[in-house]
Amino acid sequence: MAARRRRRRAAPEEDGEEEEEEEEEEEGSDQEPDLIERLDDLDLRNDSDVPDVPPSIDSTPEILRRALSGLSARWKNWWIRGILTLAMISVFFLIIYMGSFMLMLLVLSIQVKCFHEIITIGYRVYHSYDLPWFRSLSWYFLLCVNYFFYGETVADYFGTFVQRREQLQFLIRYHRFISFALYLAGFCMFVLSLVKKHYRLQFYMFAWTHVTLLITVTQSHLVIQNLFEGMIWESVNCKLRQKEEHGRFLVPISSVICNDIAAYIFGFFFGRTPLIKLSPKKTWEGFIGGGISTVVFGFIFSYFLAQHQYFVCPVEYKSETNRFVTECEPLELFQMKKYSVPLLLRSVLGWETVNMYPFQMHSIALSTFASLIGPFGGFFASGFKRAFKIKDFADTIPGHGGIMDRFDCQYLMATFVHVYITSFIRGPNPSKLLKQLLVLQPEQQLNVYNTLKSHLVEKGILQPSLRG
Repeated sequence: MAARRRRRRAAPEEDGEEEEEEEEEEEGSDQEPDLIERLDDLDLRNDSDVPDVPPSIDSTPEILRRALSGLSARWKNWWIRGILTLAMISVFFLIIYMGSFMLMLLVLSIQVKCFHEIITIGYRVYHSYDLPWFRSLSWYFLLCVNYFFYGETVADYFGTFVQRREQLQFLIRYHRFISFALYLAGFCMFVLSLVKKHYRLQFYMFAWTHVTLLITVTQSHLVIQNLFEGMIWESVNCKLRQKEEHGRFLVPISSVICNDIAAYIFGFFFGRTPLIKLSPKKTWEGFIGGGISTVVFGFIFSYFLAQHQYFVCPVEYKSETNRFVTECEPLELFQMKKYSVPLLLRSVLGWETVNMYPFQMHSIALSTFASLIGPFGGFFASGFKRAFKIKDFADTIPGHGGIMDRFDCQYLMATFVHVYITSFIRGPNPSKLLKQLLVLQPEQQLNVYNTLKSHLVEKGILQPSLRG
């Protein structure tokens, strides 16, 4: 560099100021390697120095441990997983029986637990750095994001109820501004908590918290949105929106559960060919067997659900009775229709026509996603756990790991169900529009009425008034 500097000085000077700027840039480039080295020394330690997450503890109940003590580890795990799976399915159906509100509380509880498990991994890995306010700020941001999303839900679905409560009108009217102000407070606290020598690590953890919020809170909010469309949509893997969108809860969730169980069974008994390196125990036999079983299950399960209003009607809140109700007149999506059997299948089945619900066709799409793409949520979680050298997110459920271990595929499915309904099923929403009209001032309501009346008269739907 010194030689280049001397050659530049020997060259004819066209502009003295330009040469000085170039020399300053040269000097700055000389200092860059030293600066980077100093920052590396002051900042994050090598990955090899980062402490591993402590191994999870076996939380199997003592009564089960004694009863299965004579079995091999493979079969012991089989029975533990099977018994706990049946117990969880029983509890799930009990909560379904208790109604939509209990399902919402269940979704919220699962969200909080999943967030806790992921944040705890970060805390255990980096706790030796003694970062200030990490856990406190993480939970504060969780509170802020939930306040924003659930506040939007309250304003959207319970607008009539809120308008009757004067003390709530301020919170709903300025909900987004309040949410943003709360987030800004947390953002400023994070900036004030920055500690010299740990800047990079603190920003890593800041990103960790926000990605965790994206995975847990956003997806659980979509699950709640699906639930308002009707329980049936969430069961596949799976508001007062539109009655065509009923039942978005049971079919999606049940499809993912079915896929997990069927893939495990087929892999346990027939698995020979490894599927993916991220998860060595996953096999092609389990993947294919689980996929076929899930599609068949979703088709049959949706047939039974579509016959009951409790599952196909959207969840509505009746302000007169302060209760959630699921009553409606099922639309065409949940009414039996006759379909012609394709020519290729007529010779096999011996049928020319078949009676089925249109929703069963949608269940095939949902079940296919649950069996083909849904498992990639599990692969993603496996890669995450391998990065931190842990087997499970937690030891909450014996034989299964943490809550996040059971719901890694559900979050991906919830997003797909929401996008699927928005893209292929949902239409204009008269109920939501009517709620917004009822909130307007009387003059605004009259203006909307006159405009709509003129439009209907022009289309010939209404007869013009004879007065005047």
